[in-house]
Amino acid sequence: MPARKRRTLAGQAILSAPDHPCLTGVAPPIHLQLRAMSLSTITALSPLDGRYAPKLAALRPIMSEHGYMHRRVQVEVAWFIALSDAGFAEFKPLTTGARAYLLSLVKNFSEADSAAIKEIEKTTNHDVKAVEYWIKSKFEARPELEKAAEFVHFACTSEDINNTSHALQLRSGRDQVILPGLDRIMLKLREMAHAFADVPMLSRTHGQTASPTTVGKEMANVVMRLQTACEKIAAVKIMGKMNGAVGNYNAHLSAWPDFDWEAFSKKVIETPEPLGLGLTFQPYSIQIEPHDYMAELFDAVARANTILIDLSRDIWGYVSLGYFKQRLKAGEIGSSTMPHKVNPIDFENAEGNLGLANALLKHLAEKLPISRWQRDLTDSTVLRNIGVALGYAALAYTSLLTGLNKLEINEEALAADLDASWEVLAEPIQTVMRRFGVQGAYEKLKEVTRGKTVTAEALHALIQSLDIPQAEKDRLLAMTPGSYTGKAAELARRV
Repeated sequence: MPARKRRTLAGQAILSAPDHPCLTGVAPPIHLQLRAMSLSTITALSPLDGRYAPKLAALRPIMSEHGYMHRRVQVEVAWFIALSDAGFAEFKPLTTGARAYLLSLVKNFSEADSAAIKEIEKTTNHDVKAVEYWIKSKFEARPELEKAAEFVHFACTSEDINNTSHALQLRSGRDQVILPGLDRIMLKLREMAHAFADVPMLSRTHGQTASPTTVGKEMANVVMRLQTACEKIAAVKIMGKMNGAVGNYNAHLSAWPDFDWEAFSKKVIETPEPLGLGLTFQPYSIQIEPHDYMAELFDAVARANTILIDLSRDIWGYVSLGYFKQRLKAGEIGSSTMPHKVNPIDFENAEGNLGLANALLKHLAEKLPISRWQRDLTDSTVLRNIGVALGYAALAYTSLLTGLNKLEINEEALAADLDASWEVLAEPIQTVMRRFGVQGAYEKLKEVTRGKTVTAEALHALIQSLDIPQAEKDRLLAMTPGSYTGKAAELARRV
C-alpha cells in the first residue's frame, strides 16, 4: 500500500505512513512480540490438542497426521504384496518371511516412523512420495525386497493412496470412536427411560403447559431418534479407488495391456485386512474418489449431533426448572461470586462443541463432492480437518455423558409443577364430553380454563355438572395432572 499525502491543520502537505494499522512501522508492545514457543497442550491453537487433549486420546492415533501416515503405509504395503501375487514374470510372489516383514511395518508403525517420513518430506516436498521412499529405505539388506523396490507405488497416483487412507481413517474413527460414543449416550438414556418410566412430568408445548408425560418417555424419544441416526451412520459404505491419474488405469495398461487391472484393484480394496483394505470398491472416478460417501457420512453424523443439541437444550431447561439436580463434585465451583450455583456446564459444553462439529461437518459435506475438472487440491486442504470435525463431536459426546451421569431426579419439583397446572385436565374432560355428545365441549372448557388460574375445585364442579354417566364422572374426578400420562410409561419401558 503506497504512502499517501495528508494535510495538517495548517494546510501543510506531509507524507503519512500507509493507511493500514498493521503497517505503521510502530513496534507492538513487548508482551505482544513473537517469541519462540514449544508446542504443548498449553500452547496449542486448538483446544482439542490443548485443554481437552486427554479426552480425545482414542481419536488421535486414528485421525492425526500420524494416523494418516500409518494408513498410507498400510495401503502401499497391501498394493505391493498384491502385485507380487498378480502373476507377473517380473515380480515373483514374495516369500512368507518377506510378507511377514512388510506387514510388521504396518503393525508396528510408530510416531518415530512418522517423524522419519516427515524428515524425508523436507527434501521431497511431497508427502506421498516421502512414504514411498521410507518404505524403500526399509528394504535395505533384504535382497528380495530391494530387487522389487520399483513396484512400491507402482502405477499409482498420490490420490490412490490418499483416498484409501482417508477411507481407512474414517472407518476406524466411525467404528471405534463416534459410534461407541453415541452408543454410550443411548445406553444411559435407555437406563433413564426405564428408571423414570413412571415419573410424571408436565409437558410444555410452545412453552405453555400441556398434556403430561413421564420423564422416562421423554428420554425414550431421544433413544429412538439416536438409534435411527446411528443406523444411518453405520450403513454408509466407505469407498476407495485405485485406478490411476484420472480413473482409467492408463499407466497400469501401459505396463501390462492385457491384465484386468480393474478386477485387481477391486480385489485389493475389498479383500479384508491385512492383505487388503476391507473397503467398498468405487469403480468410477476422476483423479479423486468423488467423496459422495464422505458427504453422506458427515451429514449422518451431523444429524445425530443435531438430536443431541436438542437434548442438551432440553436437559438444560429441566435443570433450570428444578426437575433435575446435579451431583456435586468436591471442590468444584459453580460461580466465582454466587456460592449457591451449580451450573449445567456439561450440557452447555456439549451444545457448543456439537455446533462446532456440525459447522465443519456441513462444510465438508458441501465441499468435498466438488472438484474442478479432473482434480484440484481444495478437497485435500479441507480433508486435513476431518479429525477436527470428529474431534469436536467426540468431545461433545464425552461432555454430554458426563452431564447425564450427574443428574438426580427431583420428584418433588416435578410433582409441584404438575399440581400447579390443573388446566391440563381440560383436554380429557372435553374429550369425554365429546364422547357423550355434550354440545360445545371445547368451548365450555375454553371458557373455564383459558387464561385463568385453574383449580381442582373448579374442574370438579364442572365435572359434577356434566350430563354424562356417573361412572365417567367418577373416573374424571379421580384424575390428577400426575395420573394423566396415557401410555407414556409403557412406551418408556419398551425402548
